[in-house]
Amino acid sequence: MAGYRELLRTPGVARIIAAQLTARFPNGMMSLAVLLHVEQQTGTYGAAGLVLAATSIGQAVAGPVTSRWMGIWGIRRVLTLTTAVCAAALMVLALVPMSVPGYMACGLVAGLSTPPVQSAVRTIYPKLVNSRQLTALFSLDASLQEIIWILAPVLITIVATQVGTVVGLLLIIVILVLGGAWFILSPEVGRVRIPRSRRAFGKVLGKPVVLLATVIGFLLIGACAAVEAAVVATFGHGGLEAGLVLAVFSVGSLAGGLAFGHIPIGPWAMARRLTVVAVGLTAAVFFVDEVTASTPWWVSLCLLVAGVGVAPALAVMFAMTSASVKFSETAEAYGWIGTGQLIGAALGSAIAGFLIDGVGPAGAYAAAAGFAILGAVVAAACVRGFPDLRGRDASPIPDTEPVPVLT
Repeated sequence: MAGYRELLRTPGVARIIAAQLTARFPNGMMSLAVLLHVEQQTGTYGAAGLVLAATSIGQAVAGPVTSRWMGIWGIRRVLTLTTAVCAAALMVLALVPMSVPGYMACGLVAGLSTPPVQSAVRTIYPKLVNSRQLTALFSLDASLQEIIWILAPVLITIVATQVGTVVGLLLIIVILVLGGAWFILSPEVGRVRIPRSRRAFGKVLGKPVVLLATVIGFLLIGACAAVEAAVVATFGHGGLEAGLVLAVFSVGSLAGGLAFGHIPIGPWAMARRLTVVAVGLTAAVFFVDEVTASTPWWVSLCLLVAGVGVAPALAVMFAMTSASVKFSETAEAYGWIGTGQLIGAALGSAIAGFLIDGVGPAGAYAAAAGFAILGAVVAAACVRGFPDLRGRDASPIPDTEPVPVLT
């Protein structure tokens, strides 16, 4: 923990972490708020699911595009534009009664304009700390983002169900604008200029490390999405058990990231951390028994173990990407990784849903375990593609250009 205290005392680090967590807080609220609002307005979860799908598609498509724009027009301009458009789309969705296609159009625009704060901040981090601290900073970031997934769904559920879905969406807009303004106006954001990438859009996916990070992120977040569906199916919507069990999963991730963030990252780090996730989720399959009163405790213990590997695995993903691409390509690379995670979340939820209908909650836990096991297998099989960051600078590769000389 002494290393984290030293890290947070570095000028600008604590401020930028707090600002980006606030700016990203609506990400943990938007899906649930849109789902509840559209269901209330239309009376059908099917319509709400279509709107949510449109929003997710927009986010997946926009991730690498808006991230790359930051190297063309600057971080502040892109974040200001996307924040304004996203807030306007959510405002229309909240206040204007529409047909389902209208809600879908608003959801799509909100998804397409989701501010790329995550790509921006992970591009900025290497400019804030020295190379010795960078891996720990990525780990701290991956750990603290669990606060979003612990608090945001609880907050929006309370507001939307007790006060109203319109108020819930307006709350998201307020946090989006204020948090975005805090991050955009932070001095650290103004000091970093991302060079324009000279490579064609999408070429960064040709780098094995970026492709690996995208695939593994897809599998890891697919497992997490399947777990969420499984827990809700096991304990139902009516009580507190589902929320508490998912909170335990996030707390495990938070604890794992803080505990193992200082460990040097070698080529086998990803495989080891994903194995921890796979073991915990596989164990959960055998403790799902809806008639057993002790189920919440055993499932919580299994998910606590699985969670310990989640944030450390994400930290490896961010660090290895940073160390393997040019600085001008980092934002786009993180954008592609984010797109992979969004697709994984959608597929994980869908597969888990079908299995819940077919065989019950145990099927969804099995799907989550399958995603995690496949991720560990991919990491082990492709271990030669992972950089060895032990004793090595995890900062991005500097951008170079020909220098004219007199002959």
